[in-house]
Amino acid sequence: MTSPTPHQPQPTPSVQQHPHTTEPTDVPQQAQAPQAPPEPAPYQETRIERAIGRGFGRVTSSALAPYQTAVIRIGFSATWLLFLLREWPHRAVLYGPDSPWSLDMTRRLLDGNHAFSVLPWSDGRGWFECVYLVAVVASALLMLGWRTRTMSVLFMLGVISLQNRSVFIGDGGDNVIHLMSMYLVLTRCGQVWSLDARRAKRAAAAAHASGGDAGAPAASRAAAAHASGGDAGAPAASRDLPGVVLWAVLGLTLAVAQLNGSYGLGLTEGGPFPHIGWSLVLWGLWLVHGLWWAVQRYAPGEPRTVLDTLAKLAHNGALLVIVIEVCLIYATAGWYKIQGSRWQDGTAVYYPMHLDYFSPWPALSELLGSNGVMVMLITYGTVMVQVAFPFTLFNRRLKNVLLVAMICEHLSIAFLLGLPFFSLAMVAADAVFLPTNFLTWLSARLSDLRERLFSRSGAARRGDEAGGGGPKARTGHGGDGHTLVG
Repeated sequence: MTSPTPHQPQPTPSVQQHPHTTEPTDVPQQAQAPQAPPEPAPYQETRIERAIGRGFGRVTSSALAPYQTAVIRIGFSATWLLFLLREWPHRAVLYGPDSPWSLDMTRRLLDGNHAFSVLPWSDGRGWFECVYLVAVVASALLMLGWRTRTMSVLFMLGVISLQNRSVFIGDGGDNVIHLMSMYLVLTRCGQVWSLDARRAKRAAAAAHASGGDAGAPAASRAAAAHASGGDAGAPAASRDLPGVVLWAVLGLTLAVAQLNGSYGLGLTEGGPFPHIGWSLVLWGLWLVHGLWWAVQRYAPGEPRTVLDTLAKLAHNGALLVIVIEVCLIYATAGWYKIQGSRWQDGTAVYYPMHLDYFSPWPALSELLGSNGVMVMLITYGTVMVQVAFPFTLFNRRLKNVLLVAMICEHLSIAFLLGLPFFSLAMVAADAVFLPTNFLTWLSARLSDLRERLFSRSGAARRGDEAGGGGPKARTGHGGDGHTLVG
């Protein structure tokens, strides 16, 4: 019995019938490999987006126009200081208990216009003398640049307290000082030409000398914090005893006034903004100063960077408001003059020159006023310069020419019409447009003069900025030179 023949596997019919077929019909096709999606084209920024990005980076990376803001600080504080010293014998009649505008009338007026003054807190003469003296001291210290953040707040309080006490005393220059005193609180006006900057530079030099190259970053941070007008830098905050004492005394004074229910210290009413009273504003400024010191002392890194960026934004925003304010002053003054018939026929300047009240030099006023061609040129020139100036800000050379003309105009008003403080206030406002290169050149000349006068320490200070610790000047003529403020 034979074994059965094993069954041999037979090839599939398809293979036998189509031996040359490359892809058998009964075998499923291989799945196609998924193709990667095409990479999107890189995003191309538009010109407007690039400009916005550069502008945002610039306003958040540095406090612009340090020299211009320093000139504004010195100019307005010096103007107010000189005015207070000149009126020292008449202070009680102008703003004090002897004023014909009584304190009760002042309180009723402040209730209506929501302005602020510390003088209504007390009817006593001692309180008035204290406020007047503090206003004088704050103006002098702000001019010198000592504790500029704190002194700017005290300077503002002194200006608005005295001016709001007797609102019918003053002129256009007082209105400009009133506005600029509030704007200065938000600026870093002590970066250059200040005792704060000098102190910061010396602290940085001492830290660098003691720590070598390893202490250089800390020294630079100290210089930056001090030069910004602060009361303390990061490494030197623990040694800032005067700043801490000053901050504590002012907080205690405000707390006592708040507990006594002093006039005008409402939290949510009677303030500069809706639902924000003057008490809330003052406490906010006090807390911001304390927060700045605490962050510089105890919170290095991101908190310090964020706070510093916010301070730069506030500075640059306030600087923009100052620029717009000055442009509005000249634009409105010029357009109002155009509507006057005396300005249209070219005789407007003639009349104040022949008023005894505005003629400190009668012979000179008579000489200029008797020349009809000169009167017409001054009248028309004044209108043209004031109307044209805001439209020339983006042309640096033409702007500088008109700026010189306006400064000369205000100096002539001070000399011919006997309005020195009005003219000084307007010249200080014009200083926001002074070229940076001119200010740094002036700083170098003053530094050379100081070295000649005080040759004893001239070698140690050679090459330093006047005031110390300031940013270097821009000497190039690229895009940075064609800014609104120089």
